Amino acid sequence: MKILSVRSFLMSYPLPEPVILPFYGGERTIFKRDAMLIRVETQNGLVGYAPGQGSERAQQAVQDQVGPFLVGRAVADPDALRVLFLQGPGQDLALAKVYCAVEVALYDLLGKALGVPVSELLGGRVRDRIRLYGSAGMYMPPEGYAAEAAYIAELGFPAYKMRPALGPGKDLETVRLMREATGPDFDLMVDAHAWWRMGDLSYSFETVEELARQMAAYRIAWLEEPLPPEDHAAYRRLKERDLVPLASGEHEPSDDAFLDLIQGRAVDYVQMDIVCQGGYPTGRLLLSELAREGLRFAFHSWGTALEVMAAAHLGICWPEMVAEWLEYPVYSTPERATMYPFPLAQEILRQPLEIQKGELVVPREPGLGVEVNELVIDRYPWIAGPWSSFRLDSPPETWHVTSDHSVKWTGQ
Repeated sequence: MKILSVRSFLMSYPLPEPVILPFYGGERTIFKRDAMLIRVETQNGLVGYAPGQGSERAQQAVQDQVGPFLVGRAVADPDALRVLFLQGPGQDLALAKVYCAVEVALYDLLGKALGVPVSELLGGRVRDRIRLYGSAGMYMPPEGYAAEAAYIAELGFPAYKMRPALGPGKDLETVRLMREATGPDFDLMVDAHAWWRMGDLSYSFETVEELARQMAAYRIAWLEEPLPPEDHAAYRRLKERDLVPLASGEHEPSDDAFLDLIQGRAVDYVQMDIVCQGGYPTGRLLLSELAREGLRFAFHSWGTALEVMAAAHLGICWPEMVAEWLEYPVYSTPERATMYPFPLAQEILRQPLEIQKGELVVPREPGLGVEVNELVIDRYPWIAGPWSSFRLDSPPETWHVTSDHSVKWTGQ
C-alpha cells in the first residue's frame, strides 16, 4: 500500500466582528481562527486524515519536504518511516513536529487498511471513553465567568477551564464566584497563561504564590501556567509549597524539555498538544514517563473536532489515573453563546463526536473512526495573516500571533 499523494489544506473562519478582550495591562483582539486538514492518499484509493498546524510555514513544510519524502513509500510501518525521516530532514526540530502531525494520517490509513482503530496501533485501548473538560473563559468580568461555568456544567461537562486576566483581586473573586455557581463537585481549571505576559503588570512569584494559597480554599483542579513556562525551577519552588495542583507543558519546545518538567516533578499535570508538539511519538514518550513518576496527563486541544478525536485514540491506551483529561474547546454556536464562534471546528466531521455524560466515546471503527467532510476546504478559504494580536500598555508594545500556540507573527 504505497502513498500516492500528501496534501495539506489551510482554512480560515473570519469572525463576524473582531473579538476585543481587555485584560490587566492590555488588550487582546481575535480576528479569525485557522486550521489545517492533512490528506494522505494511497495508490489503492484509501485516504487518511490528520489535523495540522494552521500556518503557512507548516503547510510549506508539508508540501516541500514531508510530502516528497512520503510519496511512493509503503505505509506498513509508520514508526520505521519516521525513523528514516528523522535521520534525514527531520533533524530540524520544527520540521520533525510537522512530520509527526502528518503521521496521524498514516495511522488513520493503516487502521483503515487493517480494519482496526488507531488506538490498537498505539498500544491497545484499555477503555472506550475519556473525560472532557469544557474549555472557554476568555477575559470577562467575574460574573461572566461564573455564569459560563454554570452553563458548561449544564451542558454535562464535569469541568470548566477559564483564562483569568483581571488583576489579582478580581482573579480571586472570579474563582470564588465560579465555585458558588457550580457547587462543590465540579472541577475548575484556572489557566493563568496571561499572568506572565502582561508587561510591567506581570504577576511576581510572590503574587502567584499568594493567589495559589487563596485559590486553594475553592478546591481548583489545577492552576495552569501561572509562571513563565520555561522556568522549571520556579515551578518546582511553587510546587514545594503544596498549595494547589499545578499544570504546564503546552509551551515546551522539545522532548528533553518535557522530560525535565516530568523528572524534576515541577508540576502535577503535564499537558501536550499532538498537533504542535510532536504527535503520537512525543505523547507516547510522555505518558510512559508520567506513569513511572506517578504524575498525570491532560491533552491540550485548541482546534477542531478532528484534533480532539486524534488525541483521544492515544489517551484511551492509558488508564484514567495517567491520561486523565482531554480538552474540549466550547465554541459559540447559534444555540449557545460562549467565547466566540468557530463552526469549522465541528463541520470538519460529517457526524458530531459522541459525548455522553461529559466523556468522549471513542469509536471502534477502523482508523480514527470518523468521516471527514472535505467540503470545509472550499467553504472556509484561507485568509493570510495573524489570527490574533496582543497590545500591552506598559511597556507599550503590540505583537501579532499565528498558529495554535500563539507563535509571534513575522509575516514570512
